[in-house]
Amino acid sequence: MTCRRFIRIMSIITLLFVLVALSSSIASAQTKLEGVIKGRNGAQIILQTADSPKVIILLTDSTDVGQFQGALKARTKHMSMAALVPGLPIKVEGTYNSENQLVAATVRFKGNDLEQAQAIQAGLAETQKQAEKNKEELEKQNAELAEQNAALKEQSEKVAANKAEIDAAVARFGQLDDYYILDEVTVYFANGKVKVDPKYAPQLVALAEKAKNIKGYMVQVKGYASSSGSASLNQKLSEDRANNVANILLQQGHVPLTNMLAPGAMGESRQVVKDKTADSEAENRRVVVRILQNKGIAGL
Repeated sequence: MTCRRFIRIMSIITLLFVLVALSSSIASAQTKLEGVIKGRNGAQIILQTADSPKVIILLTDSTDVGQFQGALKARTKHMSMAALVPGLPIKVEGTYNSENQLVAATVRFKGNDLEQAQAIQAGLAETQKQAEKNKEELEKQNAELAEQNAALKEQSEKVAANKAEIDAAVARFGQLDDYYILDEVTVYFANGKVKVDPKYAPQLVALAEKAKNIKGYMVQVKGYASSSGSASLNQKLSEDRANNVANILLQQGHVPLTNMLAPGAMGESRQVVKDKTADSEAENRRVVVRILQNKGIAGL
């Protein structure tokens, strides 16, 4: 009886030794890696280690994800797999499958490492969002610029055509020396301004309508400036003022280009009043629009 018990005890001890050896063999088959998560696609993690720039880690439902806690990192807090974000340093333990992917049994990381990785991800997300916004804004600006260029090209073509018609009219009427001045309107401007006050539009339109009833009429537009400021600036102001008034006659008064003399820019010449009081300067900032009829045509 004692001998049988001895044999049974020895068998149990032998079995225990076998199990321990088997467990050691299984444990020795486990692979441990340390690295930084470079990317993630669902259950797959791309890990960069000191030995390899790309190791595929495969997460499964049984993968144990935890965060080291405590001063000695002796305790582990269970964490969601969602915590495994790019930029996070991790320690992985698992076994390779037939596709050379490391099937993770455990994944561990430090709490402060997670905070830093999350901060980096937040910054990257904001940067990417701003980059996309900048790209959309740039595309919008490019589209608007293309439209503006097309409009400018069309306007330039119209200006060239208008100039040709005006030049032809000037050549035709320029040979006639004497004109009757049948009516005129004076448009005044604020200092340094070229925009036409809306109150003058009805007067200009009425002048245009009157001109259309006159045989062989021409409309003359001359711009002036006060003597304040440089001569070159005043020349530009008088030109812009004359052009703006001419545009009202063309667009609202519907005066044909063939009946428009080229707008004249007289600058600060022909001052109405030469003293430099405020009232006198205001009188000189003007555009004079006249209905002309050649005396020869009037006689016909």
